Order: sequence, then structure tokens, then C-alpha cells
Amino acid sequence: MNKVTTIQSRFVPITMENIDTDQIIPARFLKATTREGFGKNLFRDWRYLNDDEQQPKTDFVLNKPIFSGEILVAGKNFGCGSSREHAAWAIKDYGFAAVVSSFFADIFKNNALNNGLLPVTVTETFLQQIFAQPAHSTITIDLSTQTITIDATGQQESFEINSYKKTCLLNGYDDIDYLISMKQEIETFEQTLA
Repeated sequence: MNKVTTIQSRFVPITMENIDTDQIIPARFLKATTREGFGKNLFRDWRYLNDDEQQPKTDFVLNKPIFSGEILVAGKNFGCGSSREHAAWAIKDYGFAAVVSSFFADIFKNNALNNGLLPVTVTETFLQQIFAQPAHSTITIDLSTQTITIDATGQQESFEINSYKKTCLLNGYDDIDYLISMKQEIETFEQTLA
């Protein structure tokens, strides 16, 4: 996985609440077992008039050239529904490094963290302040200090993250990489038992 330290980027706002994993990546696209290729079907039913990619829905935010960036900002209860890990894969594969919301479904949040996608939980008030920013505005997420800042206004909020997952993201570790990084400590511990 890539290291996640500081993400400063424009953001893509989706103000809808209760976005479930079937809306993030519809079930009919879950035929692969590798993480690649899911981004093209992210929010597929919202992005296109039918399964033909030739007819994008011009009013959907991902189809508006004015919006781009590595940060997806969404309404509360993001990632509810089924526990498919493919939802995190699709968001990451599309090019997002972080998702900001006032509430995440637990399984989605864990799947995101396990796949190098940073879920940032903010207050509803702060979320609405982000949504109020004009297009082309940027946000800075600093994982080491656990802060998120609206760059234009300087408004900032702290966010919580599991310390183990924070360590993994900062170092680009998955669970196996983390264990390998502890090899010396494990060997030292084993010697104390001998």
C-alpha cells in the first residue's frame, strides 16, 4: 500500500446521505477478485443513463469537470448496506485517497482502512462548512496530527483513528507488513522465553 501522510487536494462533494455500497459499486460489477478496474464503475448507476458508458448523466458530480480531486466528501451514513470490500476498492481505484463524512458504516470504515483509503469522520457542522465551499476549494488532511482543514478559511477539526491503523497508513503497511516490521521485537521476545 502507499503511505498516507498529508493529503491536500480539491474535493468532490456528494451531499446525499445514506449512500450504500450497492450505490457505490453495483453488485453486477463484482465479478473480479483483484482490486483493479472497479473505479470505472464507481457510482455507475448515478453516472450513466444505462450500462452504455456513452451516455453520462451530466448533472452527476463525477461527470462535472469543475469537480476533481483526491478527497470524496459525502453525507452522513456513508457506506451502509452490504459489507462488500469492493466499495473501498472502487473508491480507491477511481483515484480518491480519503473520504470525509459525518458518519461511516463500521464495516465500510474498516474495509477502507484495510485498503489504504482514509475515512475521516467530522462533525455534521464541519461537514456542512465543507459543502458550503465553492468548487476548486481545497482541503488538507494531516494524518499525523489527525486534523482536517478547509484551506480557504482555516477552519480545522480533529478526527479520531485507531492507532494501529494510523501506524499502518503512515508507513504504507498492510497487516502482514506490520508484522514483518516487528520482526526484531518478535525475535527478541522469543529469546526471552527460551
